[in-house]
Amino acid sequence: MDQRLDALQARLGHRFEDAGLLQRALTHRSFGADHNERLEFLGDAVLNLAVSSLLFDRFAGSDEGDLTRVRAHLVREDSLHRAALQLGLPEVLRLSEGEARGGGAQRPSILADAVEAVVGAVYLDGGFEPALQLVRQLFGELIAGSDADSWSKDPKTELQEWLQARRIPVPSYRIVATRGQAHAQTFEVECAAPTLGVSEQGEGRSRRAAEQEAARRLLIKLKASDRPGGPLRS
Repeated sequence: MDQRLDALQARLGHRFEDAGLLQRALTHRSFGADHNERLEFLGDAVLNLAVSSLLFDRFAGSDEGDLTRVRAHLVREDSLHRAALQLGLPEVLRLSEGEARGGGAQRPSILADAVEAVVGAVYLDGGFEPALQLVRQLFGELIAGSDADSWSKDPKTELQEWLQARRIPVPSYRIVATRGQAHAQTFEVECAAPTLGVSEQGEGRSRRAAEQEAARRLLIKLKASDRPGGPLRS
């Protein structure tokens, strides 16, 4: 195993008995058949369990809704992307030449998937405890230094709950346009409440980010309309 993977294991805080597991966790499907998607599937479940365990201990007075909301913030793509950069994964990913030339080693979705795959690999190699320690290393400081109230609902969740409270069907989302190269795309998404005849658009570096921005803008519009004298109250 080369020096880069030795250094990665030091950052992970886990020395692999089966070095092949780590290699597989770092292998994108573009590189070959022995890629990391199955480990990603497993790692997603392990990550959610580990984060849930840490949150359960940290926020003893919080209810299920609060814990679920905080967990969703921690395991979303941008948080996992930051964790991948913290671990130095862009330097050790195995990608096809074409994917590498296209900037795949910096693509948030690929890096987020790799973090989940690495968590899955650590779990298979050493069990839940070292996987929990890795997740604590990546997210523990963030969890310990915050309180549940600081993790506000994301715009998509808040918009859906706002509509459901008024017995209005959930919003729809569609991509209006994409711009830029594959590794640095900007998405433009429309969020609409068809039964109310209103919509808003938002932009972001990922589809999710664009959806959140569109939902935020639509929620602002709907709340303004819901004031006395507004269209929804007339």
